[in-house]
Amino acid sequence: MKHLLALAVLAASAATGVHAQDFGFAGREFSVDLGVGVDVGPDYPGSDDAEAGPWLIWRNAGFGQPGSNLREGFAISPSFGTVGERDASDNDDLAGMEDIDRAYELGLRVSYGAGPVTAFGSVRKGFDGHEGLTGEVGARYRTELSDRVTLWSGLSLGYGDGDYNGTYFGVTPDEAIPGRPAYDIGGGFNKASITFEAQYALTENTALLGEIEYGKLIGDAADSPVVQDEYQPAIKFGVVRKFSFGF
Repeated sequence: MKHLLALAVLAASAATGVHAQDFGFAGREFSVDLGVGVDVGPDYPGSDDAEAGPWLIWRNAGFGQPGSNLREGFAISPSFGTVGERDASDNDDLAGMEDIDRAYELGLRVSYGAGPVTAFGSVRKGFDGHEGLTGEVGARYRTELSDRVTLWSGLSLGYGDGDYNGTYFGVTPDEAIPGRPAYDIGGGFNKASITFEAQYALTENTALLGEIEYGKLIGDAADSPVVQDEYQPAIKFGVVRKFSFGF
């Protein structure tokens, strides 16, 4: 896993450098906010129970003028994620279902910034708990409230391939019982989310970060007999530091 992470960072850095040259970003600055924090949200997709887990923060990657907080143009960066374990013994509604280990996700994120608006798309490959592909597409809007306080509001759609959706929302014939029929699900969009994020600058390069996400399962995922709650809220807190690289 560590080797994969290192390769992804190196690949993203190399790809970023290519974009800088090919799209006329010479003389600009690539910056990104990196940090760690705590993520409190559903312990697995569709759960009505919350769990605290690690939050690996990679935010606001992109090109801009030195000293500016606006990210302009295309940028490629790593994308990370985790999904909590699902233990059938912890919930009567899951009796007879297979347990699912915690999943770790690694992939890439592509974004395009134009003024205060950033559009993005990400794709990640799962390991351990699931081995499918998942990610998001969406957009965020930046608002500067003061020299220290910045807000982002965003909309996104989450998706998963057949392996991902089948792992968390499918029911095999062996797992079917009265009231929980077998359920075969393919790939597609599975969640719509609204997010609000606030950053408070402690110093020029270090800040506190908080995020509230209001998510709702959609499509075939929402109709799964194993979903206990379609609404999937989450709250996150962390510390980030800005890193900049000139071209």
